Amino acid sequence: MHLSELSHPNQLHGLSVTELEAIARQIRERHLEVVSTSGGHLGPGLGVVELTLALYQTLDLDHDKVVWDVGHQAYPHKLITGRYHTFNTLRQQGGVAGYLKRSESRFDHFGAGHASTSISAALGMALARDRRGEDFKCVAVIGDGALTGGMALEAINHAGHLPHTRLLVVLNDNDMSISPPVGALSTHLNRMRHSPPLQFLQDNAEEAIKHLPFMHGELPPELKNLKESLKRLSVPKLGAVFEELGFTYMGPVDGHDIAGMVKVFEQAHAHDGPVLVHMATTKGKGYPYAEADQVGYHAQGAFDLTTGKAHPSSKPKPPSYSKVFGQTLVKLCDQDPTVVGITAAMATGTGLDLLEKALPDQYFDVGIAEQHAVTMAAGMACEGLRPVVAIYSTFLQRAYDQLIHDVGIQKLPVTFVLDRAGVVGADGPTHQGQYDISYLRAVPNFTVMAPKDEAELQRMLVTAIQHDGPCALRIPRGEGEGVPLAEEGFEPVQIGRGELLTDGDDLLIVAYGAMVHPALATAGLLQEQGVRAAVINARFLRPLDEALILPMARRIGRVVTMEEGALPGGFGAAVVESLSDHGLAVPVLRIGIPDQLVDHASPAQSKQALGLTPPQMAERISAHFAEALRPPAPAAPVGV
Repeated sequence: MHLSELSHPNQLHGLSVTELEAIARQIRERHLEVVSTSGGHLGPGLGVVELTLALYQTLDLDHDKVVWDVGHQAYPHKLITGRYHTFNTLRQQGGVAGYLKRSESRFDHFGAGHASTSISAALGMALARDRRGEDFKCVAVIGDGALTGGMALEAINHAGHLPHTRLLVVLNDNDMSISPPVGALSTHLNRMRHSPPLQFLQDNAEEAIKHLPFMHGELPPELKNLKESLKRLSVPKLGAVFEELGFTYMGPVDGHDIAGMVKVFEQAHAHDGPVLVHMATTKGKGYPYAEADQVGYHAQGAFDLTTGKAHPSSKPKPPSYSKVFGQTLVKLCDQDPTVVGITAAMATGTGLDLLEKALPDQYFDVGIAEQHAVTMAAGMACEGLRPVVAIYSTFLQRAYDQLIHDVGIQKLPVTFVLDRAGVVGADGPTHQGQYDISYLRAVPNFTVMAPKDEAELQRMLVTAIQHDGPCALRIPRGEGEGVPLAEEGFEPVQIGRGELLTDGDDLLIVAYGAMVHPALATAGLLQEQGVRAAVINARFLRPLDEALILPMARRIGRVVTMEEGALPGGFGAAVVESLSDHGLAVPVLRIGIPDQLVDHASPAQSKQALGLTPPQMAERISAHFAEALRPPAPAAPVGV
């Protein structure tokens, strides 16, 4: 059977190990072919090819449920569930999603783009199954990195308390998340993977006995369980942590041995209660470059499959906002030892890998544990440190209570840098940073800001660190505007003060963050139509510069707000509320992301679909204020 013929995972049933290994090679070939062309998550999926095939050999996917944590590792799943022929559209507009999506396939039993949710979801399905008197298997496949998330540990704690609820947790342990995992749990797993006694038993004991002269190369039945017996005698119980929590533990198992995994999965399914099967896999398996650089090849843009190198850019690009942030923070940490950087398993993505290399004593990676990161930073601030917490906008949502309860209410000087704010592109709805403006507006005592370019980012970072209270600033994904950067001596921004970039009498545009430069471009297009627009760089969402905005709104009488965030409760809503609170009944057009999900596409395609390009915004403004902005008709000629 060829991979292209698979439309249902049950078609794998009955195939020999040799046939399954052939399918595994085809999965890797297709995986590499597509990701090298369109970009996507490379290493995670390559590491679970055999695991996926072995697991699905033991399941009936017309009934049984599998929940894949995050979705990074689910490309092989997609390829054997009817998406082989459309897989070349991966992460492209209208194509196959980069994560699991219930609306995309009946085999995507639970959608996810954030880590550590799988065990909770699978346990919920198992409890619903038992409640309804049904009979099917529920499986959660979770990586060792995602297991550092508190939610996963909460789910394990609960599931272990339910001794008769059948649930299988498959731990895909490749000793990596996006970056190497941190913490005591990952250290424990690593000891289990590489235990010298275990390695000795696996590699030597059985073979030594088989080759004794009187054994004739065979292991007699009474010694078949020799390794297990010896392990119980000579090695501390592996998986004791999980068994103490109520799980039956099996492993570690070679995650690339299909026949061995099938046997273990069949044994696991026979248990009446929660079971954890520990699989040792290699991230990037089968592609040497990905195996050698497991961090760099976690996710890739388009690259040359032969060399493993990214295609060269046609022209030089400005540095990314993340890189500018990382470089600036290194300088600030070097100048002030009380400044520290914190990441939740996203050092490379946020630019904090630069701090890790330069000043490791001022760098902290807490693993996939955003709640802990925020409250730990609050504790540091209590004792005189100035923590800077760098987290993607979409991931900081996970720590909302901590923002309010532990930082905001106590007015602690913690700085939050929200990377990937706004439209992020191919990762789709679970990763768009469209909600942070709305969810930060109400957090007590927070100062909230967004730079118009990378130079202003430098100034805002200094502003936040020096401020005696909590601050948050958002930065977009990708390259900056290419403006000159300061090497040192970054000048703070006055809190609550925006800036007037251009003046005009016909229209007032108040833009926030990444929308400032598009606002200037829009004003230029309106100028060509004879409309003179004033443009304000708001800089601050909270406090809003009412001293600048209100008088201009009163004078001009027509206001447009622009933001790369959700309109409900967003920046435009803050401006409207301010106008209303001061009795200014002027018409306002709010431009931003409407109340809808933003699907996977390139950022440019998403902005086009949302109407956020300067030509689209100019056209919309002209139509909205058509009567007010229409030039006066020429006076009728005076009759003779």
